[in-house]
Amino acid sequence: MKRSLPLFALLLCSFFAQAQADKVRQLVQQRQQQLLQEYLQFVAIPNVMGDSINIHRNAAFIQQMMERRGIATQILTLPIKGASPLVVGQVKVPGATTTMGFYAHYDGQPVNPAQWAKGLSPFTPQLTTDRLDRGGSFVPGNAVPAVIPEKMRLYGRGSADDKAGVFAIIAAYELMKQSGQQPKANLTFIFEGEEEVGSIHLDDYFTQHKALLKADLWMICDGARHVTGRKQLVFGVRGDINAELKVYASARPLHSGNYGNWAPNAAMRLAQLLASMKDDKGMVTIPGFYDDVQPLSKAEKEAIAQIPDVVPTLQTELMMIHPDGDGRNFQELLNIPTLNINGFAAMNVGSMASNIIPAEATAALDLRLVKGNTVEGQFNKVKRYIESKGYTVLDHEPTAEERKKYPLIAKLTMNDGAYPAQKTPMDLPIAQQVIAAIQSTTTDAVIKIPTVGGSLPLYMFETILQSLPVSIGIVNYDNNQHAENENLQISFLLEGIVTMAAVMGVH
Repeated sequence: MKRSLPLFALLLCSFFAQAQADKVRQLVQQRQQQLLQEYLQFVAIPNVMGDSINIHRNAAFIQQMMERRGIATQILTLPIKGASPLVVGQVKVPGATTTMGFYAHYDGQPVNPAQWAKGLSPFTPQLTTDRLDRGGSFVPGNAVPAVIPEKMRLYGRGSADDKAGVFAIIAAYELMKQSGQQPKANLTFIFEGEEEVGSIHLDDYFTQHKALLKADLWMICDGARHVTGRKQLVFGVRGDINAELKVYASARPLHSGNYGNWAPNAAMRLAQLLASMKDDKGMVTIPGFYDDVQPLSKAEKEAIAQIPDVVPTLQTELMMIHPDGDGRNFQELLNIPTLNINGFAAMNVGSMASNIIPAEATAALDLRLVKGNTVEGQFNKVKRYIESKGYTVLDHEPTAEERKKYPLIAKLTMNDGAYPAQKTPMDLPIAQQVIAAIQSTTTDAVIKIPTVGGSLPLYMFETILQSLPVSIGIVNYDNNQHAENENLQISFLLEGIVTMAAVMGVH
C-alpha cells in the first residue's frame, strides 16, 4: 500500500494540473473574439528596428496591455542613440522564493511590401479562412468571428515572430488569475525590441539591471511548435558567426579573350577554396572543426530518439533527394557546428553578364556553433585552413605592396554580433517541472529538443544574469517568419495562452 502512495500522489497532481489547464482553455474559448481583436491592434503597429517612433509605440502598447491586467510595469531605456526600450513587468507573490522569467520580442524583420501576396500589406493585419496558398480567402471586412475556425490565419509582419509570444504571456497571466489560480513563484516579464538585429543592447540592459531581472529559469517564448504540431520544449540554441571571405587575382577585371588561360580568375579561386572545405557528404573538412563539440548526454540522446522523424516530409516539401550529413540523424546534425555559404559575388550574371575575368570574388559565410565551440576558436579554424592552402590572410584590403609580395591573398573578417551557443541541462529539477506543466495541457507527449538549429544570444542569460533559459515555441511551423506573407494560425496562439498559463504555475 505504501508503495502505491507516491504513484497515487503523482496521478492526483497530474489530474489537478490538467483540470487547471482546462479551466484556462475554457476562458480562452469564451474570450477568443476579444483576445483576437486586441491582438489585431498590436500587429498593426509597425515594428521594424530603425523606425524609432513605431518601436516606442509598440513598447507603450505592451505596457498598457500589462497595466490593464494588473501587472507592475516599467519601460527601461539606455542613453544610446537608437537603442530600443526594454519593457519589464513584475508580479510579486508573498512568500515566494522562486522567480520565473518570461521573454519575448516585439521587433520584426524588415519588409518589402511589393513581395507580399496581392491584397496583403505587412502592417495591415488580414484574416483569412486558411493559408492563402492552400485555397484560403480573405475574411470579409476582416470581421473577427465569435468562434474562430481551426484553420483561420492572420497575415502580418510580427503576427508569428514574435508578437504572438508577447501576447500569449500577457494574456496567460490574466486568464490564469480569472480561472481562480495564482502563481506560486514571482513572475518577471521582459519584452525586447532588438532581437532581429542580434539583441545588440540586451547585454547592457542585463548588466545595468541584474537584480531586477534575476530569475531561477527563463522561459523564451519564441519560435514554433514541432512540424507535427506537437508541443515542444527546447533546451539549447546554436551560436552564430557571420564572416566575409574575399580573394584577389588581378588589379582590375580583364578581357576573357585577351587574357584567358593566363590571368587567374578570382571567382574560380574562391569557388575552389570553398569547395575544399566540405566533402561530398556535406561534412566540413577543416581540421579540428568538430573536435571541441560537447558530447550529448544520455538524457539528450534519449530525447533525440523520441523526436518524430520529419525527414521524409521535409524531403517531399523541399524536393530534395539526397540530403547532406553522411546519413546521420537529422536531430544529431543540429548538435554539431556548421559552415554555410550565404552568398557569392564576383561579376554580373544574366542580361548584365560580360566576357570578363573577375579580379576579386567575395563570399558571405555563416558558421553555427554548438556547446563546446568558442567564437574565436571556430573562426581561427577557418583562418588556419585558408592559410594551409597557401593564402596570406589579411583583415584589411591589401595594399599595393602586399599585392606584389604575396601570390595568394584572402581577406577574412568577422561581422559584429557573433556569439556562442547556450544549452541548459535537461535534468534540471525546475526544467522537469516545466515539462510536466506543458504536458498537463496536451495528451500528446511533449517533445524535448536538446538544441535547435537556429541561433539566439541566450548565452547572456547565463553569463550575465546567472540564469538558465529554455524555449517554448507556440506558433505554427509554416508561418513564413522573416519572409513575405508572414502568418499565424490563430488556434495556435490561443492554445499558446493555455501553455504559458500552465508554466506560470511552476515554482
